[in-house]
Amino acid sequence: MSLPVLDAVHQLILAQAQPAMSFDLVHMWGTMGPFAKGIAGVLFIMMVYAFGMVAERMVTFSRAESASRLYAEQLKALLPAGKFGEAADLAQKLKRGHLCRVLGLAISEYEHGLHALSAKGPHDVGDFDVVAAVNRAVDRSSMRTVADLRRGLGGLATVGSTAPFVGLLGTVAGIITAFQAMAATGSGGLGSVSAGIAEALVTTAFGLLVAIPAVMFFNYLTNRVEDMQVDINDSANELMDFFMKEGRPEVAKAANK
Repeated sequence: MSLPVLDAVHQLILAQAQPAMSFDLVHMWGTMGPFAKGIAGVLFIMMVYAFGMVAERMVTFSRAESASRLYAEQLKALLPAGKFGEAADLAQKLKRGHLCRVLGLAISEYEHGLHALSAKGPHDVGDFDVVAAVNRAVDRSSMRTVADLRRGLGGLATVGSTAPFVGLLGTVAGIITAFQAMAATGSGGLGSVSAGIAEALVTTAFGLLVAIPAVMFFNYLTNRVEDMQVDINDSANELMDFFMKEGRPEVAKAANK
């Protein structure tokens, strides 16, 4: 038997004796290099942060909407009766609501402004526009409230935008390691290349698995913040209209109907 034929038979025997490559996740994790494992660990931390932030924001938004709904219902009876102090105190009790924080400060500012106009102080500089003061209070509290509602959404957006690139970094490093091992051992072929690439692509798949839900939840939570911001603006404008007409005969007549 010629030498080339013997070599071919020898290679066939070695190929049959070699165990088949396993592509389950446990085996792939065992064959991944330290750098790829580190990338997977970073992606796991990003995933835990993203889902934890989503859960915290959803609970916060739910409580804010519930408290705001209750506060708006109570204001329908308190404002026409002129019970501004009770309305401000109720806002302090329901401080989790976004409407409570904005409208409560506006009502408190209005009450203090009326009191200041009716009294003279040692450093009194004269009359002032109460409605303008309330408008400034609404602007301050609105910006703070919206900023608090958006807290954590920037980090969620960062996870959604960077997780695929972090996974791709692990894939590139894994492919480089696979080709280096092939060059060092002298082995090649489709089986060796496909096995190394499959192991390297695990980090890319993990990155996409983290990024896709993060982007979806970021868009959902951002829309909820925008809806609450619209509620704040509408409610604040209605309250300012009430303050400008408060005490007028048509308001008192409408309240008595």
